[in-house]
Amino acid sequence: MAVHYICSECGTRYSPYDFPYICSCGGMLDLDDFHREFSMDSIIRDEWSLFRYLGVLPFDEGSILWKDVSMGEGLTPLIPLDGNYPNILVKVDYMMPTLSFKDRGAAVLIAKAKEFGAKKVVQDSSGNAGNSIAAYANRVGIDCDIYVPEGTSPKKIDMIQSHGANVHIVPGTREDTANAALKAVEKGDTFYASHVYNPYFYEGTKTYVYEIFEQLHGNMVDTLVIPVGNGTLLLGAYYGLKELLKFGLIKKLPKIIGVQAEGCSPIYNAFRAGRDYVEEVINTGTMAEGIAIAAPKRGNQILKAIRDTHGDIIIAPEDSILKAQRELARRGLYVEITTGATFAAFFEYMKAHDDLGKVVLPLCGAGLKSSK
Repeated sequence: MAVHYICSECGTRYSPYDFPYICSCGGMLDLDDFHREFSMDSIIRDEWSLFRYLGVLPFDEGSILWKDVSMGEGLTPLIPLDGNYPNILVKVDYMMPTLSFKDRGAAVLIAKAKEFGAKKVVQDSSGNAGNSIAAYANRVGIDCDIYVPEGTSPKKIDMIQSHGANVHIVPGTREDTANAALKAVEKGDTFYASHVYNPYFYEGTKTYVYEIFEQLHGNMVDTLVIPVGNGTLLLGAYYGLKELLKFGLIKKLPKIIGVQAEGCSPIYNAFRAGRDYVEEVINTGTMAEGIAIAAPKRGNQILKAIRDTHGDIIIAPEDSILKAQRELARRGLYVEITTGATFAAFFEYMKAHDDLGKVVLPLCGAGLKSSK
């Protein structure tokens, strides 16, 4: 199923076989509409991966290409935080082949890259997405170059290289890294396997909410708390929820509460100012490298998603991040620092908000990945 890209600004359509990554007008590309169908009965029960929801994924009926790519990603546990908080659930999304939730998007995106005939992919990342793309690309014989910012966890760099990818460490900011990757893409006939630019990635991350829906026996929680840098999980969750609402399987959208880092919070600033656009900020420093994005390319879409769900944006106090990480570890949940930031923000927010109902937070990455 070669679903066309469509510009979010001007509506221009592009064939994915031409490897576009942005519209000529500068607008970000979304996917054109395609047929989706889903019910609890349509789940492929003997498929133990996110591809059990094939009816809502952009693949032709009968396609088996994804089977060469999949490593059983998805179907992660949904468990109570602990006995003291029965209404707070955590989704253990670090229980993935490369130890982060980014495998959801990478599995779908690389399957599509293979379908479109890509021989080489390029990607920029703070670590997790690069690791996922490297693993899945090399699994199906696609060459891979990953660009990471200096200061990226050495463990993440080691993992990327172990999958056979070429790692390019870029001095400067996260935005400098993205620019270096774009220059590499523009030099040749290369597929930009970006978790930010390419909308097929979000088709994978939306399975996060389909799993929650299935695990809660056809129900949905009241609130989703999601870390947001470039918004790959937040936007995917939002698109999945919109589909469930369209199918008539949920009656309303749960609130989405995005979490940003104290030292790098462009979306928070825009939300609090009441703007419908995001302005670039200076990253003054944060341990939460996974959400340290000073100029999120889909910032406007993230703002719309949060407002559409009557949600909120909150800030993780820098001096509380490691404490929150340790508190999770004492509950048996050893997460990377960015997930610690999510909980640092939520624990503070929860003190003043007792109307959140049933809540789910993601454990996005394993703690070993951010250990020095």
